[in-house]
Amino acid sequence: MSWIDNVISFISPEWGARREAWRKYAEDLRSYDAAGYGNGSANWRAVNQSAELTDRYSRDTVRARTRDLERNSDMLNSVVSAYKRNVFGSGFALRPKTGEEATDDLLKRAWKRWCKKQNCDVTGTQSFNQIMRMCVQRKKVDGGILILKRYTNQGFVPFQLQTMEVDELDNAQIQPKHAGNKVVGGIEYNRWNRPMGYWFRQYGLDGSLPLESVYVDAKDVIFYFTKRRPSQIREMSDMSPTVTRIRDTNEFMTAVSVKERITACLAVFIKRTVPSGGVGRVRNVNESGRTSYEGKTIAPGMIREMDPNDEIQVVNPNGQGTDATTYIKLMQHMISAGQGLSYEATSRDMSETNYSSARQGMIEDDLTYDDEKELLLEVMDEIYETFVISCVLAGGLSAPDFWENKEKYLAHSWTAAPKKWIDPSKEATANKIALNTGQKTFQQMAAENGMDWKEQMDEILEVLEYARERGLEIGGVMFGKDGLFNPDGEGE
Repeated sequence: MSWIDNVISFISPEWGARREAWRKYAEDLRSYDAAGYGNGSANWRAVNQSAELTDRYSRDTVRARTRDLERNSDMLNSVVSAYKRNVFGSGFALRPKTGEEATDDLLKRAWKRWCKKQNCDVTGTQSFNQIMRMCVQRKKVDGGILILKRYTNQGFVPFQLQTMEVDELDNAQIQPKHAGNKVVGGIEYNRWNRPMGYWFRQYGLDGSLPLESVYVDAKDVIFYFTKRRPSQIREMSDMSPTVTRIRDTNEFMTAVSVKERITACLAVFIKRTVPSGGVGRVRNVNESGRTSYEGKTIAPGMIREMDPNDEIQVVNPNGQGTDATTYIKLMQHMISAGQGLSYEATSRDMSETNYSSARQGMIEDDLTYDDEKELLLEVMDEIYETFVISCVLAGGLSAPDFWENKEKYLAHSWTAAPKKWIDPSKEATANKIALNTGQKTFQQMAAENGMDWKEQMDEILEVLEYARERGLEIGGVMFGKDGLFNPDGEGE
């Protein structure tokens, strides 16, 4: 009831009762049960606000709690590790597609060299693959991470990356650099809510108080985060829907662990009729005057003497040990589902799966990972395109028509590392059928195995030709310059 209802009820109880009755009647006529305020939803009060207003006052707290669980919770790390293993894994292989073989080879070799830690990282401590894995983890925990493009002379190409945590955005900054813009959450926006620049707090190397804010143009910043609502402008931890369950599970396991440790201890307390030492025996008395004992914990095999007239009161909570497995498994299921994953993907428990169920679970999990891969590959695309432009400007790539045909030189694709299959023989048979029936091409299968299809064909040809020269017969088909050959060297 509102304060107006309280006043009306005080002045006229009859009038107040009628208002309450009509209110309940109106609630019963609601079109949606979810909008009712009955006994089950009496305390459920929610409001509609913009995404930024909803997130602003909870963002830092959620991030701090998630980081705490990242340091102390094995269950949270099981979810984060599953994403890190499957979204980026051992990395992606670059395949330039300029249409010129010599240029493609040059770019591929230059990219491989640039990905080393001394060339791609301004701090010289992380390779490109390590930076990307860290970005995936920080996005799951913090909600996002900022990647800055830095143009230095530390590497063989004047382009490096600097990663910044979302904490370093200056939330206190309100003065825009350009007139007509607005600054919200440390990011400067134009009238279309498009980021134009980022304000970063400059901390000391030891984490001391910030000195002054530095402005970086948006063209030099990649903000890697998931946008879930049109009005959202900043990150929110991807783990926010499941943080409370993870915390509850940790607390439950701590209680069970302590209880089981106490239960496992065999302790004997000896109650003497006559205290040893005769009359006047000195007893330990604490500051409050109450008798205390030297030990305050139960240790395995402990035997301790008790004072006369003292009794033992045993607190023995039952059920935690036997119910722990069921409870933890249920919570793991719910936490995994809340992150779009299967129970097996996070728990690594395959005791109740067979080939079909495990394969179906992997397919569903891959659909979840694909969303994250799409966002991550957009980040990698922008980094690679900036790398190519830097190569041209530094003279490492001779392309007189680059600015007229920029799309040609920036064209590329990424090939993910292959996955290990549960039953390789079944997967191989399925691929053979798909290839023979035209459901898959050789190029698709090579990409699924993490290889470039042209390179794979060249390797197959090299092996078969070498075996033919040595007089060996091995399985496979060789595509030679003179046509199709079978393993024994006879043309078909």
